[in-house]
Amino acid sequence: MARRDDCAALMNLIRELADFERASNEVAVSPGHFEQAGFGPEPVWWALVAEVNGVVVGFGLCYTRYSTWKGRLCYLEDLVVTERMRGKGIGRLLFEGIREEARKRGYPRLCWQVLDWNLPAIRFYQKFDARFDDGWTNGWVDI
Repeated sequence: MARRDDCAALMNLIRELADFERASNEVAVSPGHFEQAGFGPEPVWWALVAEVNGVVVGFGLCYTRYSTWKGRLCYLEDLVVTERMRGKGIGRLLFEGIREEARKRGYPRLCWQVLDWNLPAIRFYQKFDARFDDGWTNGWVDI
């Protein structure tokens, strides 16, 4: 499980992910806000981390999503393994750990989004018999 002192390493991986997703300028969360949101008086996220020789090389960050049809669901916001450590089974261990933690917390489903052009990620999730819903388009408004 992630600890407060992992937040700086997680932020570095978040920036690496943003670069990969061609959205470097989209990361607007401050390190302080990120830490407070996970470890403050009302945490909204939890995460599992992967370490090699004491260095964080990956993480999976989740939070509760609510469905009026299904109830409380576990939403996987990010699953990231630093590029140099990919292909070593770390992502699989993180994903399996997240599934187990979600099961322990009583969630009936783990859900996430993946960019349609990110074929390595899609193939990764397919190994777990993941289903994808092509019938929905994501939307949002800034407030």
